[in-house]
Amino acid sequence: MKTILQGAMTALITPFKNGKVDEQSFEKLIKRQIKNGIDVVVPVGTTGESATLTHDEHRICIEIAVNACKNTSVKVLAGAGSNATHEAIGIAKFAQAHGADGILSVAPYYNKPTQEGLYLHYKAIAASVDIPVLLYNVPGRVGVDILPNTVFRLFKDCKNIFGIKEATGSIDRCVDLLAHEPELLVISGEDAINYPILSNGGKGVISVTSNLLPDYISQLTHFALEEEYIKAKAINDKLYNINKILFCESNPIPIKAAMYIAGLIENLEYRLPLCEPSGENFKKIEQVMKNYEIKGF
Repeated sequence: MKTILQGAMTALITPFKNGKVDEQSFEKLIKRQIKNGIDVVVPVGTTGESATLTHDEHRICIEIAVNACKNTSVKVLAGAGSNATHEAIGIAKFAQAHGADGILSVAPYYNKPTQEGLYLHYKAIAASVDIPVLLYNVPGRVGVDILPNTVFRLFKDCKNIFGIKEATGSIDRCVDLLAHEPELLVISGEDAINYPILSNGGKGVISVTSNLLPDYISQLTHFALEEEYIKAKAINDKLYNINKILFCESNPIPIKAAMYIAGLIENLEYRLPLCEPSGENFKKIEQVMKNYEIKGF
């Protein structure tokens, strides 16, 4: 039996203040997630602007998340991906040594490895640690797709690879994966289709929207996992408009703007080349947010 992490998970934003990681605000945001029913927090993934953090900042964010979740039931799935295998291994080892419950490892970006290269990359990462490893497939971002046969090989050959975060946006892909490997954990990486993936046998979500609305995402996910599908679908439908507007520009531009509008972060800061949304989109985000009750600290 593979060790697994599942349920309602949040791909945490990384707040900045005067160009640096706002450590105090980051801890507060994590505690708000814990308070509102999230099962797992995911620091330094795509939403956490990991591509522009220094290695030291990346490690600090993992440490803050682990410390914030101590003595709670909430787990930490640390972002530990890179386009250099040795670098990903270094982050994975750090995450394990500092108490993370598992790692999320994005497919290598820019260098476009073959399927064999992907297999060898993930096999090396998995062999370097004992904690659970979740593959992260997001071809629209990284330029390479982890194909089902490669996923199946890794699941079979690596004792600690337990599943995949699927962010292709394809329901067909999720059906394919679970039809051929029902023990594989498929985790939704697309908020708009959280419910369809869960109702097809997905075991959780890694959500952007739950930065803003953790209680909604927690309820949606838990209803679906309890096979209360009508209740889960009703929440997914209610979230449709916010899910769409939060991707009106590249993630995490809109979600950070939404968090700022809601008063959950003090500063609207990004790392270049990311920047603030257009004035028009900022107003659209503000307008859509009026339809939801956003809980504070």
